[in-house]
Amino acid sequence: MLPPIVIVGGGLAGVFCALKLAPRPVAILAPTPVGSSGSSYWAQGGIAAAVEEGDTPERHADDTVAAGAGIVDREVALGMAREARDRVEDLAAMGAPFDRRDGGAFAPSREAAHSHRRIVRVMGDAAGRAIMETLEREVARIRSVTVVDGYSAQQIIMRGQRVVGVRARHASGRLCDIPCSALVLATGGVGHLYRLTTNPVEARGVGVAMAARAGAMIADAEFVQFHPTAIDIDADPAPLATEALRGEGATIVDRDGRRFLLDVDPAGELAPRDIVARGVFASIKAGHGAFLDARAAVGAEFPSRFPTVYGSCRAAGIDPVTEPIPIAPAAHYHMGGVWTDRRGRTSLDGLWAIGEVASTGVHGANRLASNSLLEAIVFGARAAADIAASPLPDVDLRIAADRSESPIHDRDFAVVEELRDLMSANVGVIRDAAGLAGALKAIRRLSGRTSDIEISNMLTTALLIAASAFARPESRGAQFRADFPHANPALAHRSRLTLADALRIADEAGA
Repeated sequence: MLPPIVIVGGGLAGVFCALKLAPRPVAILAPTPVGSSGSSYWAQGGIAAAVEEGDTPERHADDTVAAGAGIVDREVALGMAREARDRVEDLAAMGAPFDRRDGGAFAPSREAAHSHRRIVRVMGDAAGRAIMETLEREVARIRSVTVVDGYSAQQIIMRGQRVVGVRARHASGRLCDIPCSALVLATGGVGHLYRLTTNPVEARGVGVAMAARAGAMIADAEFVQFHPTAIDIDADPAPLATEALRGEGATIVDRDGRRFLLDVDPAGELAPRDIVARGVFASIKAGHGAFLDARAAVGAEFPSRFPTVYGSCRAAGIDPVTEPIPIAPAAHYHMGGVWTDRRGRTSLDGLWAIGEVASTGVHGANRLASNSLLEAIVFGARAAADIAASPLPDVDLRIAADRSESPIHDRDFAVVEELRDLMSANVGVIRDAAGLAGALKAIRRLSGRTSDIEISNMLTTALLIAASAFARPESRGAQFRADFPHANPALAHRSRLTLADALRIADEAGA
């Protein structure tokens, strides 16, 4: 019998939440071992926090609001910024080896759209891996946390209006229904709905789909951030050239060496990610290519200052010390997700959501660099505090069940491949009504070609993203509509919809 509190996801948000719940017993369900599970492990930049003299949480919140293109909840963003240093200190106390100056103070760097140096890093570009390895050691030490890896969550089990359990499939094909009195979704993002992504394969939007199928409210689903500097070497997932490189002076050029982004925005490489991503996308589409040139800014120090990026480049036969790095925009982060309040509570009783699967209001239409890991630890801690303070019902043991399920067929894999191409082509960096309507129609067609619940979950989340994008006839932040290239002041608010709403939008679009 597992503990009554179940967390789905072994990335930063889920593990931090579990540790904050100690000594209450918690079970973490994850498809892969804690530490390497989820996108957190791959994060290069660091955690945004006002730790340098002259910087303040208020300025951090101002930058967050500016990047979010008019729909950030400023009070939520300010609350997150004010908690940032304490949460970073929590990680440091656990042993996270953050970069520091000789006197022991944090040594933050600067990233795009930040007005101050406030990115707390580890060895330049290894924050995610180092933090997750730290938490992995901590989990092994804390007896109240039980890790159950090898399981992929598929469905939320409801009893009336309350969440009472979760259905999961083991890698062997064994299905089990796991009862719980509190369920926390920390399942990560949606990157693998797209052909080119920086996310691990687990980032397939399963948490959003599970919550939506159970009746939860979904918010801001249309806003998918494309990282402008994924290393374009035909790898899946694509390795990332961290934003910190541009913060240190690396430039983006075409194959003739021209800094074309200066034609798009005066800030050039340090413009918000959505602007840089569209500029890079347009240059590639026009046949001019796009490259990150760090030869002058970093040069011979590349191996020591950015070892992760250097290793990825060298493995592909590129020497970033002496040559520019080929880049392309890749699906990187989902600002939308399961709607939550400031405590991580969703619209369903007994269900919390934290990390990238959640939509808290702090990212708006375009996430500010390195706010993602910060959101994970702030809301992971908040959800833990809320669960600890909540009277939880007894676990309903009547739902417990075990059975087996057939393996995924080749035709299901074909559905996934078609979906990823479809999302990149029609629901990607640049969108329009015809493409979105076509995507909605195709997603419905693909839904009839699979009976596998995991593939159906991917299709459900893709439907929610496409429907939300269709229902927002404007360009704002990460959503760019070629047929509505400007922001509409009347739409300067967050979006919310249920799965029923998304199906209605698909009907209205002729799908």
